Amino acid sequence: MTAQASGRVPGTAKDRALQYVKAQVLTGAFPGGELISEGDVASALGMSRTPVREAFLRLEAEGLLRLYPQRGALVVPVSSEEVRAVIEARLILEQFAATKLVRRGPAVATAVYERLSEALQRQRNAAQTPDWQEFLDADRAFHTITLEEAGNTILADFYSSLRDRQMRMIRESAARDPHRMTTIMDEHRDIAEALRDCDFERALAAIRTHLASTVRALGLEAPTI
Repeated sequence: MTAQASGRVPGTAKDRALQYVKAQVLTGAFPGGELISEGDVASALGMSRTPVREAFLRLEAEGLLRLYPQRGALVVPVSSEEVRAVIEARLILEQFAATKLVRRGPAVATAVYERLSEALQRQRNAAQTPDWQEFLDADRAFHTITLEEAGNTILADFYSSLRDRQMRMIRESAARDPHRMTTIMDEHRDIAEALRDCDFERALAAIRTHLASTVRALGLEAPTI
């Protein structure tokens, strides 16, 4: 992201610094293990160090950065424990959503399939560029659709709280596997088609395959899920 692009982000200097650094971390432009400095970010955004320092503090509280006085901020790598915790949470939530959708019948399933297809097309379009921010946003939209349609706002909100962790995991998996974008889209298609057909067993198998492949793409042994 360029300074010019970041300048289009509305809000205070602190807001712009926060959104810029967070986006760089989540999309892998600032990869895990990299040390970044207040001065470099401030220069890129054309602002003083104060709002950048405040943004760093916020991101440290969110677990994305670890601050070292006089040195800068370390981008915290995605840990194997975090990956497994997120995958286990997603399995519970997505299995619940698939169950509710299938029980609501073909009419609802067809409508959900159309929405999922739109999100999947966004991913296909983004993959052609590739535009990672758009791809990740479309990925989030794809999975959020099923949780929203399941009709449980508490679980849908909890799923949304996993957003940042999921984005980092997806981007890091793609950095390891150059074909990851294509794999993700194929797996999303399988999930969408199973839900369209109200085939719960096939939908659950597709969800499990998708989550397990994310773990493997991160270089970890897929858990029994």
